Amino acid sequence: MALQIFCGVYIMATIQVRIDDSTKAAADSLFASLGMDTSTAVRVFLSAALDFGGIPFTLINSNHNDDRILLDAINYRKAGGEFLTAELSSEYLHNAFKKGCEHGK
Repeated sequence: MALQIFCGVYIMATIQVRIDDSTKAAADSLFASLGMDTSTAVRVFLSAALDFGGIPFTLINSNHNDDRILLDAINYRKAGGEFLTAELSSEYLHNAFKKGCEHGK
C-alpha cells in the first residue's frame, strides 16, 4: 500500500462505516478469534477484493436455494474441480439438489 509522507509522518486514508452494535461486537469477537482486529480484517477484505477484481466471494440470495446449488457446481468447476463423465456430473448435481431439498425441510 502506498503511503503519503507529510513532514515525516505517514498519512493513511480513513474509512468509516455505520453498523449496529451487535454486528460490531460479533465481528470484533470473530476477528479477535482469528488473531486480528476489525480494522485489519477490513484491510484484508479490501486487499482481497483488489486482487480478485471484485467481491472475493459469491453473493447469494439465500431465498433461492436452487440457484445456490447451481452456483456451487459452477464455482466447483471454475475452481478446477472436474466432472470426469456426464454420469459423475449428473450424480454431483443430483446429490447437490438432494442436499438442498433436505436442507429446506
